[in-house]
Parts: sequence; C-alpha cells; structure tokens
Amino acid sequence: MAILSSPPNPPNPRQNHLLAALPEEIYNQILPSLERVSLALGETISESGGATPYVYFPTTAIVSLLNVLENGSTAEIAVVGREGVVGIALFMGGVSMLSRALVQSEGYAYRLRGDLLKRVFDCDPAMQHLFMRYIMALLAQMAQTAVCNRHHCIDQQLCRWLLLSMDRLSGNVLNMTQELIADMLGVRREGVTEAAGKLQDSGLISYSRGCLTVLDRLGLEARVCECYKVVKEEFIRLLPDIIAE
Repeated sequence: MAILSSPPNPPNPRQNHLLAALPEEIYNQILPSLERVSLALGETISESGGATPYVYFPTTAIVSLLNVLENGSTAEIAVVGREGVVGIALFMGGVSMLSRALVQSEGYAYRLRGDLLKRVFDCDPAMQHLFMRYIMALLAQMAQTAVCNRHHCIDQQLCRWLLLSMDRLSGNVLNMTQELIADMLGVRREGVTEAAGKLQDSGLISYSRGCLTVLDRLGLEARVCECYKVVKEEFIRLLPDIIAE
C-alpha cells in the first residue's frame, strides 16, 4: 500500500458515497485526517482476528471481505466499494476484524484512524443513522451471499459476483485471475474455469490473461439468481440518498 501525495488527477474523497453523504460539518471535521492510499490487487489490508488502526473508504478500489477457515480456505461474504467502508468493527466497539479484507480490484481509497472516526461517530446522530443503515445493508449482503453459496450453482454465483463488482466500478473490466475468483467464491478453480467458459461462449464476458471484460450486462442479469436483485434492492431501500438505481 502506498500513501500518495500528488498523483495526476487525484481522486476526491466524495467519490465515496458514505463520505459524500455526511453532513458538511462532519465531513470538514474529518477531511484533514483522511489519507489517500493506492490499493494493489491481492493486497490484504486487514486480517481476520487481527487489529488494524484504520478504516478504509474505497473510491475506485473494491475490497472483498473473506471468512478464513483453520485450513486456510476462504470464502467471500461481502464486497465493499465506493458505496461503503471497510472496518466497521473499529467504530462499533470492536478491537479486531472479523474477516480478512482483500483488495479485489486495485484503485484508490481514503483511510482514517478508527479511533478518530469513533469519536466523531459517537457524538453525531446523523452520522450514526447513515452508517447504521449502511451496516444493515452490508449484513443483508452477507446473509444473501451465504444463501447463494449454499443453494445456487457456480455459474449463478459468478454472475452475482460480477454484477456486484460492476456496480462498484466505473468501467466494465476486472483484472482478476481465475484462482483469485475461486478463492472469493470458495470453490475449486476448475469450477470457475468452467463457469467463465460458459459465460464467454454465450458472449456475456471475455477473459484473457487475467483480464475479464463484461460484454453483455443485461445478459448477466438475465442469467443470475435472485440473490443479486435482493442485495441491490436492499441497498437502495436502506440508502436511497446515496445509492443510484
């Protein structure tokens, strides 16, 4: 991870929807303490059970939250992009992270010390209301992901994962290996290879050398299970002020 001082065309903290929705007074209070960071693909920004001093507000990056088993196996429970924040435990009274936070799509984020955010959070009802609605939406995504992983085929899971990722990107390209996708979904790499091959043969995606491009979003939406719609509608219901339909 690199802290960047003056890159060309630097991103703005308000590209993160939660930061943009904060009351002006609160936003201006934390703005001097926000650090712009560049997150690399596959980078771990916090470990399950570990302590970290920062929360992260992605702007162009996407972060996967992964549950990790004793044997090292992983499965994604949620994705966080420009709509949210990584590290909710730090301002909800926890001292360690419940899941591994792994960068799924490289890009920028803004980080803030968790103790500072908690002090502001504890004193501002408007911020509490906003962040609690986001947490409810995040929990809904986690619950639906668990159902999807248990009851739906890998093809449908991959479609859901791609659509959730596209909602958090400004383009239609993901730089992602099939091995990393398999880790996210908690399945064998061969299963992802087969599922991605079916989507590519149908003209919905193209995949070459770690670069996955969505060619037909509507086609993915027609093929995905109901889990994607449930999650998206719950975010819109709980966060109509920051989530565009």
